[in-house]
Amino acid sequence: MQILVVEDEPKVANALREGLEAEGYLVTLARTGEEGFFHASAHPLDLIILDVMLPGTDGIEVLQTLRKQGSRTPVLLLTAKDAIEDRVVGLDAGADDYLVKPFAFAELSARIRALLRRNKVEAEGALKIGALEVDPVRRLVAREGQRIDLTAREFDLLEYLVRNHGRVVSREMLARDVWKETARATPLDNVIDVHIARLRRKVDDPFCAKLLQTVRGVGFILGGEPQ
Repeated sequence: MQILVVEDEPKVANALREGLEAEGYLVTLARTGEEGFFHASAHPLDLIILDVMLPGTDGIEVLQTLRKQGSRTPVLLLTAKDAIEDRVVGLDAGADDYLVKPFAFAELSARIRALLRRNKVEAEGALKIGALEVDPVRRLVAREGQRIDLTAREFDLLEYLVRNHGRVVSREMLARDVWKETARATPLDNVIDVHIARLRRKVDDPFCAKLLQTVRGVGFILGGEPQ
C-alpha cells in the first residue's frame, strides 16, 4: 500500500513515516502543499495523509483541487483545530476522515485501515446484504429491486451499518464515525435515535424480513436476511 504524507513539521513527518513503514506501508513524504499535489497527481496512491496548515497552498486547497480533477484517493486530514466548523470545512472539501493533533499513532493506524478497507469495497462494487444493495459510489440504495430514497445522513448511517453488518454498533461509534463528533452527548444520542427510526421506516418497514435491530443498552446491529 502506497501512502503519501503531506506534513511540514519534520518531527511529525518523520515519526509518521517510521511508524507507517514499520507496519509495512510504502511512504512518500511531501513538505508543502505544492509538493504534495505533485505527488498526488503524478503517482498512484492508496491513501493521502494531508495536514491542513501547510506553507503556501494549504491542505484544504490541495484537497479541493484533487477532487475537482476527479481524484477518489482516500484523504485523511490532520488538523490542529478541533472546532466543528473547521472539521465541516474539511469534510465538505472532500476529506474522508480527519484526526485532531495531537493524536495517538494507534488511532491513526486504525483509521487508515478503515479507510483502506472502505476503498477496497467501493472498488469492488455495491455492498449487498441479502436483497439490500448499497452503492457507495453512486450513493444509491435498493431492496428487493425497489429504490429507497435516503437523505445524505441516512445514507452515511446505513453505509456504516452495512460495513459493520453482524456487529453491534454503539452510539459512541456512530457519533465518532458518522457524525464526526469526538464526544458523545445526550442531545446527539437523541439525534442518532431519530435517524435510526427514520432509516428503519424506509429500509425495514415495507418488507417482511427486518434487518435493523436495537440491542438495548448497547447500540444497533444490521443482520442478514433469508436469501
